[in-house]
Amino acid sequence: MATESDLENEISPVDFIQLQEYIEYSRIKVKDAMKEFHAGGKLVHHRFGDHIDAAGFSLFLKTYLEVEDFPADLCQRLYWYFQRSEQCCPDQGHHTKDGCVSLKAVSCYFSILEDGNPRDKLECKTFSIDKIVTQMMQAAEYLGWDVTELKPVLRDMLKAIDIDSSGTLTQQEWIQGGLNNIPLLVLLGLKVAEKDGQHVWRLKNFNRPTYCFVCQNMMLGLRKQGLSCNFCKYTVHSSCANKNCTPCVRTFVRSKTEIGCSVHDWISADCESNKCEICHKKIKMLTGKSCAWCHRMRHSDCVPLGSSHCDCGLLQHHILPPWAICAVMFSILKTLHFSFKPKMSILIFPVKDTNPLLVFVNPKSGGKQGKRVLRKFQYLLNPRQVYNLDNGGPNPGLQFFQNLHKCRVLVCGGDGTVGWILDAIDKADMAIRPPVAILPLGTGNDLARCLHWGGGYEGSDLTEIIKQIEKSILVKMDRWSLHVIPADTADEGDPVPNDIINNYFSLGVDASIAHQFHVMREKNPQKFNSRARNKLWYFQLATSETISASCRNLKECLTIECCGVPVELSRLALEGIAVLNIPSMHGGSNLWGETKSAEKLKKRQEVTVDPDALEMCSQDMNDKLLEVVGLESVVEMGQIYTGLKSKAHHLVQAAHITIRTYKTLPMQIDGEPWMQPPCTVSLLNGPKKEHNIIKAKGGPMKY
Repeated sequence: MATESDLENEISPVDFIQLQEYIEYSRIKVKDAMKEFHAGGKLVHHRFGDHIDAAGFSLFLKTYLEVEDFPADLCQRLYWYFQRSEQCCPDQGHHTKDGCVSLKAVSCYFSILEDGNPRDKLECKTFSIDKIVTQMMQAAEYLGWDVTELKPVLRDMLKAIDIDSSGTLTQQEWIQGGLNNIPLLVLLGLKVAEKDGQHVWRLKNFNRPTYCFVCQNMMLGLRKQGLSCNFCKYTVHSSCANKNCTPCVRTFVRSKTEIGCSVHDWISADCESNKCEICHKKIKMLTGKSCAWCHRMRHSDCVPLGSSHCDCGLLQHHILPPWAICAVMFSILKTLHFSFKPKMSILIFPVKDTNPLLVFVNPKSGGKQGKRVLRKFQYLLNPRQVYNLDNGGPNPGLQFFQNLHKCRVLVCGGDGTVGWILDAIDKADMAIRPPVAILPLGTGNDLARCLHWGGGYEGSDLTEIIKQIEKSILVKMDRWSLHVIPADTADEGDPVPNDIINNYFSLGVDASIAHQFHVMREKNPQKFNSRARNKLWYFQLATSETISASCRNLKECLTIECCGVPVELSRLALEGIAVLNIPSMHGGSNLWGETKSAEKLKKRQEVTVDPDALEMCSQDMNDKLLEVVGLESVVEMGQIYTGLKSKAHHLVQAAHITIRTYKTLPMQIDGEPWMQPPCTVSLLNGPKKEHNIIKAKGGPMKY
């Protein structure tokens, strides 16, 4: 029976979630961190045979997770867990130094939790089947899986690939048997190589009665009961995934004769209570099929009775169907052998009068919300239109679409993600520069707010959002070049995150809060996993900044010059300066304020500094001008955000701005902060490149 001390040392579900967050944000793989325990490594003196001591384990966590201040209490509980596992499943033939834990057990445990390629992950020579099962059960409980039937299933799968029945798995046995065992790979959280027509599985909790399409029995269990395909929603028991499953949707055709042949792609689907489009009778469980592209439903017996033509349904103008993508074979000359080696390339042959949508999703945006959005778009559209920015960034998608003369881009993420995509489009060799729409998943989402896409996606129907893109209008947005020249080249400070401004540039009080937030998130990413929680952290940091007033007397630390005209700052007590390209900052604050149409200046000047004239200067993201405002304090920022104050202090509207600073100050570009020693900041006269942006028609989107 567990003692009170044992319970205190247990790894809680909160601990496990925290550990997962650390692993997700770390750039180091466990196999690389383990090298430090080998000869010549920094941690080798903490290794005793096949075991490591407590100090070595702590240093390993800091190295692997890239966290200097990893919580000591969590480190202790993890270490105690490995010690207990060692007592339950001791390695035969290995002598354990008192107080140490198994290096293999640590490697196995973190390999299971880590994302990556199956062949590359399990680098150790052998793994005990008992240890893999024990550690997998521990992980499964925290992940919310139903472990009632999981343990024997997992053990049977592992024993099946243990060729010599030794009770351990060598790396060779894993490569020969494990890499082809799809349910085992999914259960262990490993990536499965994706081929056309192959399902992309994930463990899922079904909140209503669901049946396996292979054995036709109900999915049983309280939590994660089976596997579901991200692309077609085909559902199976984990034990049935290796059996004769119906192929997943095809994403392209292999012959030019099939180009333009628009035919239904029928897949087994949960059509219960829906009506068949042929006989108009209700479809019972396991008796229906759905088209992957138009989502029409028929009884399995009615499939051959209706037309085979598919019009791609409600999203026909946005889908890139498989008959519009073809595999083309090229020949590459192999100089050494004087022969030709065929290479397959997948090319787009667009359907007439369509505007295919290229979707980029940042899975880390919105506190895991990005992952759900990614799966939804992979189901609604052709998976070849939807790109996970964690897998190679935007270039693969832009290259695939580079020859299209009509297409749109949808960016699912925050303002930083939008800026990343706009920069990539600038650098890509595309036939056109496609217009960009935004599905806001970040915290501030200022650009999305200006374009009426709202302050944050909350889970509404993505089909309606795609239809909204079709009805929207195009607007042009200026994009400005930023040059930072240090006063002392030997003291460059932090790297400048970007050289292009899409939304705003600021220095002082608001940049200080953003920088503190950035540093905290880098150290403790698990604390910043939702939009609501991020806003609470901003509020806490803003309160601290109100008390400390670290940027007071800012006017003594800088000068501003616009088109050769100096800007007078002596009459104001400012803690921040903001340079605006769009009418939104700080998650929805309009610092410039609204200008009545009757008061707007008819003729725009290259530079305007007169206070009365500035009151009549309106703001436009395509006027080739920037607006500069001054912020008195955090309190004033809050007043503007809540509507208690209409605007910040107007300083200047100009086409060319130069700011000289004389001390190290916090700065930010579009929400990306850094600390900058004394320097000259120049925003060049005129935008670097303007870009077509898609603005939602009507009022702001409501999710």
